[in-house]
Amino acid sequence: MAIGYLHRLSQIYRLPATNYSKIISKRWSASAATSLESSSSSSKKVSDRTVKLFAIDPEGTKKEVVGLTGQTLLKALANRGLIDPESHRLEDIDACSAECEVSIAQEWLEKLPPRSYDEEYVLKRNSRARVLNKHSRLGCQVILTPDLQGMVVAVPEPKPWDIP
Repeated sequence: MAIGYLHRLSQIYRLPATNYSKIISKRWSASAATSLESSSSSSKKVSDRTVKLFAIDPEGTKKEVVGLTGQTLLKALANRGLIDPESHRLEDIDACSAECEVSIAQEWLEKLPPRSYDEEYVLKRNSRARVLNKHSRLGCQVILTPDLQGMVVAVPEPKPWDIP
């Protein structure tokens, strides 16, 4: 179908006759080889992108969590089953209800970028005391990087209105 279309275009625009099927097959095989190379090289890189961290659940049990570089802490915790993904459907700060609030150990806070104004606003808005705990961060706003390998976070108890 594509070859016939190209042939018609060459007739309309009076282009020199070309065997389009050979050109397309060459380009397709070249792009297929490139995609195979990139997929095999990307599979090697997955282990390089892995970030292992530890989460303390509400019962006090330390659990290993595995995420990928560039992924949010919320996504990694949800994949491990420590945060209910339904309680925080969006990773958009404007729609955040602070259900993904976590506490981060002091030595790891320095490796994180400072909280944005929006993150501070959401944390204050949803805090009972309206005072920020310096260890509190929103899991949806913490992006995993290789520097965070081994980070320790505490996942708080679900809010009473979230318990079925």
